[in-house]
Amino acid sequence: MVTHMAEVLLFHHAHGRTPGCLEVAERLREAGHTVHTPDLFDGRTFDTIEDGVAYAEEVGFDQIIDRGVRSADDLPEALVYAGFSLGVLPAQKLAQTRPGARGALLVDACVPTSFFGSWPAGVPVQIHGMDADPIFAEEGDLEAAQELVASTDDAELFLYAGDRHGFADPSLPSYDAAAAALLTDRVLAFLAARL
Repeated sequence: MVTHMAEVLLFHHAHGRTPGCLEVAERLREAGHTVHTPDLFDGRTFDTIEDGVAYAEEVGFDQIIDRGVRSADDLPEALVYAGFSLGVLPAQKLAQTRPGARGALLVDACVPTSFFGSWPAGVPVQIHGMDADPIFAEEGDLEAAQELVASTDDAELFLYAGDRHGFADPSLPSYDAAAAALLTDRVLAFLAARL
């Protein structure tokens, strides 16, 4: 029996492509999936979100998103796009604008679908965030996520108890092992259902 697993394009957060981001990708690979982890920051990593966001502003958010979009150029159309926080921007843009998307996994962030057009029919999405994360819950992401879930048939919003941004990255101080384990289980179930 041949098992066709999902192919995932996973974008890092404002800390850069940290060891924790790569560890998350490795967990998905251990489950049999193919995972690509492009570096949008040219090898730089940052200790704080503020420093990473400052770098992204210096380069230009549009440029960072473009780097992410271009990283898909040589990959097949049938991808699941995933992103952590800042990485949600290219992931969401690709899921909404590149034909053939198999799904989207948005962690710690969600922007209004109107940024990139409308949400395409038939593209399932999971959004994960902490219910008291000041960035996710208070800066518009939660509302955008709720609107997305209300607007499409195959969308799920998972809220985790806590106030940490970057809770899924084991290399960050904000890591929450229990929430991250639950997120991983849900992501693996999502990927298994896309096959």
